[in-house]
Amino acid sequence: MNVEIITIGDEILIGQIIDTNSAWMGQELNGRGFDVNRITSIRDTKEAIKNALDEALRRVDVVLITGGLGPTNDDVTKHTLAEYFNSKLVFNELVYKDVCDFLKGKVKDVNELNRQQAFVPENCEVIRNKVGTAPNMWFERKGKIVVSMPGVPSEMKAVMTEEILPRLDAKFETGYIIHQTVLTSGIGESILAEKLQDWEKLLPQYISLAYLPSPGRVKLRLTARVEDENIGKVKIKSLVSQLYPLIGEYIYGEEDKLPEEILGEMLLSKKSSISVAESCTGGRIGHLITSISGSSAYFNGGVIAYSNEVKMNLLGVKENLLMEYGAVSQEVVEQMALGVKQTLNSDYSIATSGIAGPTGGTKEKPVGTVWIAIAGPFGVESQKYFFGEIRDKNIQRASNTALVKLIRKLLINNI
Repeated sequence: MNVEIITIGDEILIGQIIDTNSAWMGQELNGRGFDVNRITSIRDTKEAIKNALDEALRRVDVVLITGGLGPTNDDVTKHTLAEYFNSKLVFNELVYKDVCDFLKGKVKDVNELNRQQAFVPENCEVIRNKVGTAPNMWFERKGKIVVSMPGVPSEMKAVMTEEILPRLDAKFETGYIIHQTVLTSGIGESILAEKLQDWEKLLPQYISLAYLPSPGRVKLRLTARVEDENIGKVKIKSLVSQLYPLIGEYIYGEEDKLPEEILGEMLLSKKSSISVAESCTGGRIGHLITSISGSSAYFNGGVIAYSNEVKMNLLGVKENLLMEYGAVSQEVVEQMALGVKQTLNSDYSIATSGIAGPTGGTKEKPVGTVWIAIAGPFGVESQKYFFGEIRDKNIQRASNTALVKLIRKLLINNI
């Protein structure tokens, strides 16, 4: 069953707010077997709303709308829907009571604009709003459904969870949509696709594959649309197992999680700690690690060692190594990893040193050259990478690659 989402509001179109409603709705609908065919953002005008509905209803049987239901004159959705469904607005006592109850203690008096919220199209089914003033409206015509909800995320989520999704579940047989993610790093999207082209050709029609690249990694998402959930899960599991002989050296996980989440879970399970010494990444690795709730249980701290003096004074890097090999070198980055591990008394450590750009590169060490080292019970290991000429992407790729490098080490050695 295909669904379309329409979000209404100039504030979305001019970038004043980000449309988080559609993302949340898409996840919830997909998890229940509904395919989201399209998401459209439009202005809060009669013409835009009517045109968007005409187009959507030609493609799908269910259209979900958020936004444009406020008490002010610039919110025209309710009036437009009444016209669109050949109806008139009528006063609804239950809605008015909900408005008064919600505003009690919040405003001195319920004014005329608030009272206008209680007018709804005569031919819609009103779904009461328990956490706001704008009523939700359910329309049905010729087997097609249009639902209008407030744009306030908390109000939309409440009615979707309690009313809309259960009603759609009861009305439509959707089957199951099953997703399985395979996380890869260290290989580009095009090379990955080349390695998998024969495997991909053998995918059954009911299973699709998507490549989702981001700096330093590529996610493979397998999607099965099936009538029997167990059959779908077994088939996807079998297909994923076939990937390891083909690209196993690049796989670091099978759950749709960020590297910092995976590493954190591994460190927690091992009751181990980590520290970081960062030069070219400027603290980004530490930021990623600490963006995960509970990271204080395993993250001891970090040193942003941008200057040679900090590398020497805080991390114990020997001056002769810096003079002979330079800061961006295997010798120095390994000393950084060992130094921060010892100084901050951690079980594992990560260190980075490189030339993020756009300046600072040489013929021997061009922009994008990055050395990454990891240290732990296994000693210290390092590798040189070339990430390109764009500073922000270099920092992102170096940070993600460093985290994945340690994840892989822990997975392979089980240490």
